[in-house]
Amino acid sequence: MWSIMERGGYVMYPLLLTSIVALAVVIERIIFWVVLSARTRDDNVDEVLDLARDVPGKAEEAARAKPLSPVMRVLAAGLEHRTSGYRQVLEMTADSEIAVLRRGLMVLDTIITLAPLLGILGTVTGIIHSFELLGNTNIEDPRGVSAGIAEALITTAAGLIIAIPALIPFNYFTSRVERYGHMMEQACTRLEIALGRWEKSQGIGANGSKELEE
Repeated sequence: MWSIMERGGYVMYPLLLTSIVALAVVIERIIFWVVLSARTRDDNVDEVLDLARDVPGKAEEAARAKPLSPVMRVLAAGLEHRTSGYRQVLEMTADSEIAVLRRGLMVLDTIITLAPLLGILGTVTGIIHSFELLGNTNIEDPRGVSAGIAEALITTAAGLIIAIPALIPFNYFTSRVERYGHMMEQACTRLEIALGRWEKSQGIGANGSKELEE
């Protein structure tokens, strides 16, 4: 491996660093999603939303009984502020949860773009080195030229080897984030409808205060 690193030139060192970072992010995200899937397997969103229409206090208790689920945390936050500004709270909490779900994806996306570019940089420097050797009329060993070409090919291959495998988990993680975002959006919409019915039954106005009886 170290012989390949040496043949690839100095560009191989940042490529090695990007590969280590990409691997660390992928492993951390895999563990995160496995744990999250186990935590949310027993969520009963329908039960919480059914309670929210009649007894939102009990709905909040039911939501807080599953505090490790992003959807339940969003519902619990909205139910806690059910008498004032729960729509804004739902939006802010959902944005915060999405940010947690997307953690590390920007780094992975950057590496997917950066690794092939570093490979191209190695290609350019390798070809430049080869042409410098070809321009030397006193060149005695043609292997010096082939070394520059090898440097160009090795870095290009290394950049692709890093980017292509990283692209697969990146797309998977992105799809999981989108799925959870859709779940939270649906839950928030249903909670708004449920709390709207509860407000109407309790005679609570849009500002959270009791409406004056006519």
